[in-house]
Order: sequence, then C-alpha cells, then structure tokens
Amino acid sequence: MNDLNTRIREFFNGYENANTEFDPQRLAACYAEVFMFAGPAGVQAVKKEDFLKVLPRRKEFFKSAGLVSSTIESLETSTLDSKYAMAKIVWRLRFALNAGNPIDSEISASYILAEATRRFEIVFQIDHQDLTEKVRQVRSEANQFRP
Repeated sequence: MNDLNTRIREFFNGYENANTEFDPQRLAACYAEVFMFAGPAGVQAVKKEDFLKVLPRRKEFFKSAGLVSSTIESLETSTLDSKYAMAKIVWRLRFALNAGNPIDSEISASYILAEATRRFEIVFQIDHQDLTEKVRQVRSEANQFRP
C-alpha cells in the first residue's frame, strides 16, 4: 500500500474512533470549514459550526435507533490530483434493538478529501442511501424477531 493510501486509512481510522467515542470536536476536525454533503435528497453546503450543533441530535437519533457501532468494512482510495483524493467506504452498522439479536447492516459513502499540510479534511461527502430509511428498515427487521 502506498503512503497516500496508508495516510487515508489512518485518517478514516481516526474518524471511525471519533464516531465510536462520540467525540464531536474530533469528528468536526475531520471536515473542512465548509463542506458539501450529498445524499438521495440532494446536496447542501454545511458550515463546520452548524455541523457541530447537530452532532448531539445525530447521536441521540442513532442511540434511539439502537446503533451500537459503526466500523469500516472496506475502503478504496484513488488520487484525483496533487491535492485531492477520493475514498469509497462501506460501513458496517451494528444495531442492538433486541437482546441477543443484533442486526448488522451496511451503508456506503464516498468522500472527497483535500490535503492540507500533511493532513486531510473532508470537503465532500456523498451518502449513497437514505440513512433514515435504512434505520426504518432495521427497526422493521428487528420487529420480526420479537416474540
């Protein structure tokens, strides 16, 4: 694995850890001051300061959905030019809605990273599915296991 791929992997390992520990400052540090977020509903520009404000609600949403972990299942990288790279990630989400019956689900996202002084920051994130709909599907699946 070349140096760039190793550094991108290390960046996303830190991102994964910040998510696991729910460290809003470390999560926000992974993003540019203004970044683009895209999903099935469209594209929007997001200011880091606004992102920090929604992180507590995001945490509560995932907690209420029973999310206990999100881990990198696979990561592919490609260089776009001397400053930008792209990472495609499949995340494995583990939900614990019923005792003894965890549900694993996968989501994917693509990230455009900008390199600034030997560190990366996310400048564009594309979620390839509607996360709210994914949570509804997981809840429905969990209800099938209830006695």
